[in-house]
Amino acid sequence: MTLQYDKLMKHQFQAVEHHYTQRDSMLYALGIGLGADPMDPEQLSFVYEKVLKVLPTQAVVLCRPPNFARDPQFGINATMSVHAEQKIVLHRPLPGEAVVTGQTRIQSIVDKGPGKGAIIFSTRDVILKETGEKLATLETASFARGDGGFGGPNGPTPAPAEVPTRTPDLFFDWKTLPQAALIYRLSGDYNALHSDPDTGKKAGFPRPILHGACTLGIAGWSLLKTCLGGDPAGLRSIQARFTKPVFPGETIRTEIWKQGKVLSFRVRLVERPDVVALDNGRAEIA
Repeated sequence: MTLQYDKLMKHQFQAVEHHYTQRDSMLYALGIGLGADPMDPEQLSFVYEKVLKVLPTQAVVLCRPPNFARDPQFGINATMSVHAEQKIVLHRPLPGEAVVTGQTRIQSIVDKGPGKGAIIFSTRDVILKETGEKLATLETASFARGDGGFGGPNGPTPAPAEVPTRTPDLFFDWKTLPQAALIYRLSGDYNALHSDPDTGKKAGFPRPILHGACTLGIAGWSLLKTCLGGDPAGLRSIQARFTKPVFPGETIRTEIWKQGKVLSFRVRLVERPDVVALDNGRAEIA
């Protein structure tokens, strides 16, 4: 079945209400890998309710709509669909627990052509239900690798953030757990691509891959740890392109360039140093 462009563009997503608790916030941080050193007070502050802080990138798991790629009416090959880009704008620090609402809308769909896939751009606002205050805005690009050539528009696409060509100012290594994807999925992304070996092989991977949003969360933690003293209030926005898959158990190296209130970054894999897993990273700080 061909991707149903008109139907998807006109689709009205239902608002999603999400009540997340301190347990959910701690579970998200554990999925990123915090708590690996239980004696590190900065890590402990995200996984222990006595002093609980919330990672800014947790916004990406709030108010997730049903996976539209798996809805047969839209004609998308869900097995071939992957997370391509993510931007998170923080309007204020996330509370440890709250009731929030979210509304997703499709912004545009770009047809890259037969055999080249399609890019689906969507936006979601996360709003504190009690006050109506906007907590975060999420801009997501999904790459439907098996759905190009449906006759839709071939542009425009946003220009990627530029990363400096000079040597990074610093880098931070983070070893992921072999079971990292199995923990991270408990925050709401149950795509079998990250848990089921057979699904991974059907998608062209030798084994399940780590969620791209988890890799972005690790990059976000790396920025907090190295440049912001572990303070989540210091991060105003973060964005990156997902360029290559990460396998759970690999070591993520976040390369960082300081440019005033902008932090540019790129993620490489220590075990596969020629592989760039996240590129065109940009974060704005307070």
